[in-house]
Amino acid sequence: MKPVRIVAILCFTLALIFSAGCTSPQQVPPQTVPATSVPAPAATVATPVPTATPYPGALALNQPVTFGTADQTGTVTVYSAKVLPNYSWTDPSFNSAHEQLKAGDTLLSTQYGYNTEKPAEGNVFLLVYARLTNTGTKSLGALSTGQFIVNYDGKDYSYSPISGSHFTFASGLGSPYNYDFANGGVTGFIMPGGANAADGFLVYEVPASFDISKATVVVSLGADNKAAWALA
Repeated sequence: MKPVRIVAILCFTLALIFSAGCTSPQQVPPQTVPATSVPAPAATVATPVPTATPYPGALALNQPVTFGTADQTGTVTVYSAKVLPNYSWTDPSFNSAHEQLKAGDTLLSTQYGYNTEKPAEGNVFLLVYARLTNTGTKSLGALSTGQFIVNYDGKDYSYSPISGSHFTFASGLGSPYNYDFANGGVTGFIMPGGANAADGFLVYEVPASFDISKATVVVSLGADNKAAWALA
């Protein structure tokens, strides 16, 4: 074979190799896709459900409610309330040495000072002030202390009776609501006119955690007839 022809073949072969190298697919480096930050789902916060108020239409303090019929009518008003860790009282009968001895207390002499009334452990006293006025022309049967119920945190609290009939209370507490102490302080009759009103406080023993702003006093005025007052 002629040298010129051999050189031509070599040149042609090299050209093919070069061309193949230039047209071969290039290896593309993998692209790194930045990770997308997915926000964590927001925590679900439960909406607090308020406790249903047993007496949503409770009156504000000092608002009177009328009850009765014809010539025997009256108004009842709950006008104040306070919480006390204890209260003090004195009674001329109880404070005599003879009466103390009958009660089982041993005293060397007559006790004239105030006596402190304490609630059970973990409790306090609630004093609710009420006024009952005869607005008719005939005598009116008084509402008994048992007709006044305190409702708090889904529970009813009844009046705590005061054992004496001639108590005098210290610290400006006033007098207990009871028109007729002589008959056990349960009921009595009220004559017409504001001067004859039954006016004073009722005592309840409630938990020390008692929140007066969430309490209601409910008064039974007759069959299917009640009135309620918010205490704060």
